[in-house]
Amino acid sequence: MSVLVFLEHHGNELQKGSLGVLSKAASLGDPEVAAVLVGAGVRALAAEAGAFGAKRVYVAEDASLDPPTPQPRVDVLAQAVAHGGYDTILLANSVLAADVAAGLAARLEAGLNWDLVDLERRDGELVGTRPALQDSVYVEVGWTSQQRIALFRAGSFDAAATGGGEPELVELAPELEEHSRGAKVVDQQLEASSGPSIEDADVIVAGGRGLGGPEHFTLAEELAKALGGAVGATRAVVDAGWYPYSAQIGQTGKTVSPKLYVALGISGAIQHKVGMQSSNVIVAINKDPNAPIFEFSDLGVVGDLHEIVPKLTELVRQRRAS
Repeated sequence: MSVLVFLEHHGNELQKGSLGVLSKAASLGDPEVAAVLVGAGVRALAAEAGAFGAKRVYVAEDASLDPPTPQPRVDVLAQAVAHGGYDTILLANSVLAADVAAGLAARLEAGLNWDLVDLERRDGELVGTRPALQDSVYVEVGWTSQQRIALFRAGSFDAAATGGGEPELVELAPELEEHSRGAKVVDQQLEASSGPSIEDADVIVAGGRGLGGPEHFTLAEELAKALGGAVGATRAVVDAGWYPYSAQIGQTGKTVSPKLYVALGISGAIQHKVGMQSSNVIVAINKDPNAPIFEFSDLGVVGDLHEIVPKLTELVRQRRAS
């Protein structure tokens, strides 16, 4: 088995999900795990990749590859696969990585398993684990193809440094297919935000329809700020225009696994549950004692969140100040 990991970066930072997958790859027993970095200024990120387990880093440093589009990254990954003879390619799920994984599977005629939450080596074979039946069960999956591609659910692995040294650098001059040059990003609009993203946050405070209106999302924002966390939202809230889509957590939004998840006025429908149920500790505040979210919460508080949350926020501020 030879493993190659696609490392996604935003600006000058490697994404937490990609580093988690790299750490997992380093634990599978392949002594020569490799990684791929694509874009402008990525050579400076190679040392960090080495610290998380990459023994070799393929660097395709080219300003024309930014902003990121999927097809050029498919070309670069195919180059790296051909150079090193890799049979296993791993990616952390994102909008970009999902497109890259699909394109690479078609290019290599490789098997693709997606939404995995774990991977292990068993009797010389790789066995993946993924949720099924709306996350009510877990199933084991494998590959019948010579080359294997795995796309992992966000938050599946902790980004744990392995203490590795400086990796071997392999420069790749991108050889792009003609069709790969067809799509261009003509403009980018970046949402102004402060604090961690919901994908990377250790603490998330999420709001649902129980908040009562968009003006009451300040309750979630103030508590998240006090806890040093990020703000999330349910699909119903996003559909109603109360909060941006980028904060949506659930089956049609983002999947998160923070250390602490605080749910404010969220009923706990299955569509939302699948996006946050892997959180380490779940705290729910809801006035309905029969809300489904209490069935899978570690701590439930029945009461008026408009009275409880401001007091909780003030208490957190006092504790952190002392």
